[in-house]
Amino acid sequence: MGEGDSAVAIDDTRATARAGFRLVYNLVRPHWIPFAVSVFGAGVFAAGTVASASILGWVTDRVIIDTFDESAVAAGVGTAGLAIVLLAIIRAIGVVVRRYYAGMTSELVERTVRDDLAEQYLSQPMSWLRRFSTGRLIAHVDSDTHTLVHSLHPLPFSFGVLFLAIFSGTRLYMIDPQIALIALILFPTMTLINSIYSKIVEKPLAKSQAQVATVAGIAHESFEGALIVKTLGRREAEVARFDEAADQLRAYRQNVGFIQAWMGIFRDSITQFAVFAVLLMGAYRIQAGEMSPGNIVEVAALFGALTIPMLVFGFLLESLIPSVVAWNRLRPVVEATYPAQPSGVALPDGALGVVIDALSFAWPSVDTAPGELVLDDISLVVEPGEMLAVVGSTGSGKSTLCAAIGGVLDDVDDQVYVGGARLSDLSPDQRAKAIAYVFQEAFLFAESIRANIDLDNDRSHEEVSMAAKIATIDEWINSLADGYDTVVGERGVTVSGGQRQRIALARALVRDAGLIILDDATSAVDTVVEQQLLSHLRGASEATMIIVANRLATIELADRVVHLVDGRIARVGTHSELLEDPDYRNLVMAYAEVADG
Repeated sequence: MGEGDSAVAIDDTRATARAGFRLVYNLVRPHWIPFAVSVFGAGVFAAGTVASASILGWVTDRVIIDTFDESAVAAGVGTAGLAIVLLAIIRAIGVVVRRYYAGMTSELVERTVRDDLAEQYLSQPMSWLRRFSTGRLIAHVDSDTHTLVHSLHPLPFSFGVLFLAIFSGTRLYMIDPQIALIALILFPTMTLINSIYSKIVEKPLAKSQAQVATVAGIAHESFEGALIVKTLGRREAEVARFDEAADQLRAYRQNVGFIQAWMGIFRDSITQFAVFAVLLMGAYRIQAGEMSPGNIVEVAALFGALTIPMLVFGFLLESLIPSVVAWNRLRPVVEATYPAQPSGVALPDGALGVVIDALSFAWPSVDTAPGELVLDDISLVVEPGEMLAVVGSTGSGKSTLCAAIGGVLDDVDDQVYVGGARLSDLSPDQRAKAIAYVFQEAFLFAESIRANIDLDNDRSHEEVSMAAKIATIDEWINSLADGYDTVVGERGVTVSGGQRQRIALARALVRDAGLIILDDATSAVDTVVEQQLLSHLRGASEATMIIVANRLATIELADRVVHLVDGRIARVGTHSELLEDPDYRNLVMAYAEVADG
């Protein structure tokens, strides 16, 4: 579903309400105990409110008006005061219980939704994740989730409205059926106003929610590409782009606020008119001797008590719309299905061979033309323990081939075999243990260097230090004040590119994987360090190695070389054999010239 498809596909307001209440039911059901306690608190408050109104009516007739017997007045005042205090305490307890457990329910639901989203994000294959923008995924976890549970806050109070309506309606009918009729008219009138509001505000709310994702996406890109923004002088352009998106969001939300303000005026006017009608009719009924002053005080108190809950009920109906909108945005993510994870097959110990069988691949959502193959009919065998260099000009498919072998391109898992097993038959844990994949852009967490090397925190210091030595980073780490406990900045911005790459390489080595893939993972270090690093790696590890090479020294270390041209294998062989090919010879000569400066 695209960003513009967020509008709720509902034909009428009743369907909106049904969808909203069904959504609320599904959200609350796993956490029904705190919700039930909250509703109980709302019921206690409703009962206390009606009882308080009856006490006020009794005080009016029996205490305030009947002032002839001073002793009776004194006794009546004491009794009434005690009753009012007790009822106030009961109502307060009801309010505290309702609010506390309503808040607990909302937070539990919000946590559950975010947990479900996190589970989906981490469990879905990369091909699924590529269909969604980063801004949209962030908006789902943040604003969409918060909006989704927004309707739960007034829900227990709205149940209290039902209790209050039943208790008050019964009491009003006992006092005077004609006045009770006004209350019966008030409810459908308020429902009609909320129905009109729902119909008007539905699409503006959908646009507002979609625009939140757009703003989040721009902010994410600007922060993620902070170095590019600053070094290329893009500050003003990025600020202008963000301002434009934020201004559009402001316009959408302002439109929603304008609609809400006008509908609020109508709702308030209706409730105030109902109270005025009650007082007018009550005065007439008192004059006719059919009601006592205490009755009219009680009725006015009941209508006054009904006013705020009626507004809360209207707020509930109002909140259902953005909740349904948010759910329609979240639904493609939360309800997305993914293939069952394989249980795994046995892999041999030690180095793992690789077999690629007629592999073709085209990116579904990049700037390549529709149907253009990035990898075209690739077939290749890499023997266990072999060091294979992958070379080719920019755009020839080197990184895509590594991604396919590393299991990042789940679309082609059936064409890639590692250790004799298809990638699609390996469990995620098996893949993580068998394949160590080091990217050119090394990612580091804002943790200590030790934690970035030993992600599972299950390796000894000696194992971590040995991996760092092979990666030629141990000496530099020990020169730091805190050594391996030194905390790097977010994404590793406090260390150089070469240091990041070598820490990432140490992270791969400490896992003792049977297959190591280096996708230009030493590009940020100089030629001398790279030769030293790869020599250490070759001598210390028996793993199969596939290395994207852009330097002659690296190519000469490899057992064989794969030359890619436009996504196809041009030739496979030793470096000496491939030098017979003019295209390959020109490529490596260019590498040598770059190395010589």
